[in-house]
Amino acid sequence: MTLKLTNLDALAGQLVVSAQAYPGEPMRDPRTMAQIAAAAVIGGAAAIRVQGIADIQFARAAVEVPVIGLWKDGHDGVFITPTLRHALSCASAGAHIVAIDGTRRPRPDGLTLAETIEGIHANSNSLVMADCGSFDDAVAAAEAGADLIGTTLAGYSGERPKTDGPDLELLAEIAAANLGKPLIAEGRIHSPAQARAALDAGAFAVVVGTAITHPSTITGWFKDALTA
Repeated sequence: MTLKLTNLDALAGQLVVSAQAYPGEPMRDPRTMAQIAAAAVIGGAAAIRVQGIADIQFARAAVEVPVIGLWKDGHDGVFITPTLRHALSCASAGAHIVAIDGTRRPRPDGLTLAETIEGIHANSNSLVMADCGSFDDAVAAAEAGADLIGTTLAGYSGERPKTDGPDLELLAEIAAANLGKPLIAEGRIHSPAQARAALDAGAFAVVVGTAITHPSTITGWFKDALTA
């Protein structure tokens, strides 16, 4: 399945489910993540977002919806698909869309964001989702050639406060700027009401991860409510 920009209309107003587990967790297995992805598609997910080369490969085999792939390398700074090498590996593994750090911070390989995006477009059929942390990031990523703009890093890159839920103010600001790229809401969307609010704020599509695919965190929410 090769996506072209014109095909992204199928994601308009839809739910994207992020299926990720952290190192050391019981579900940190590509086969498990692929099964969760397949279950999410049955529930109505229009696309899947997964982390790691093996996870991308297994997800591609398990679902027939677009797969957004990324490679987290490290824990601080630029670590979401931080270099062109990481990005092309995700593309080679089968990611229809490669998610990369879309902030204005220096990248480990010294390339600019524009050079990275150009390299992905020139050497693969994958589209590029820029995970941004601010309005200025979004503008720069759009100018750099990103195919989709995400709010994934809002509250994590040091430019904006970490809101309790999705950063609706940022979503509305980017949407109002009309950058000409699909705007993907991602980050701290923990309920159906918050997902709806993100769409109403101007998002093209909404990514939900933890609230659907991370049982340890979900269990903690309920336990905390009972013991408060």
